[in-house]
Amino acid sequence: MVKPVQHDCPFDKRFPSQLVRDDVFYMSLAYNQAIDAWRRDEVPIGCVIERGGEVIASAHNGVESANDPTAHAEMLAITQAASALGDWRLEECTLYVTKEPCPMCSGATLMSRLKRVCYAVPDPKMGCLGGATDLNALPRVNHHLGITAGGVLEDECRVLLQTFFRQKRSPLPPLSSGADAPSAELPEEEE
Repeated sequence: MVKPVQHDCPFDKRFPSQLVRDDVFYMSLAYNQAIDAWRRDEVPIGCVIERGGEVIASAHNGVESANDPTAHAEMLAITQAASALGDWRLEECTLYVTKEPCPMCSGATLMSRLKRVCYAVPDPKMGCLGGATDLNALPRVNHHLGITAGGVLEDECRVLLQTFFRQKRSPLPPLSSGADAPSAELPEEEE
């Protein structure tokens, strides 16, 4: 078995208090998944799914390593959660993800009947839960999600994504973890 190559990530994982299980706690776990994605040279997007205060699924992008364009963090986590519950209906679950879901993942959040989606970084180009469009607002959709759009670790997740793509596209040395957030919007990327 070939061990995956570890890539340097200038950011540290977060260690939230176990005493308060709130949006910041779960988004911190999603952020940690994004760090793991970076270390595997994947686009650093992470996701966790919570039900009743317990994490039932966690994943990060795996498109490159799986050579699978559908191996987005949300898709992998939804599949894990359905398997863990033995039911595709995730009605009592909340999905936390570091970037607004793309069209495919937004559709999967609706189809899996999630109770709520909380995303850190809005995506005005490809996001489909309020960014470029809003699938959740379509009048004929037979299920609607609760949405928490941005605000929960938004700055940290944005800087992580921007720094990753800056390093990919530029021969300049990487930013240190304490660097100020770039002022530009997120670069175009392939989730």
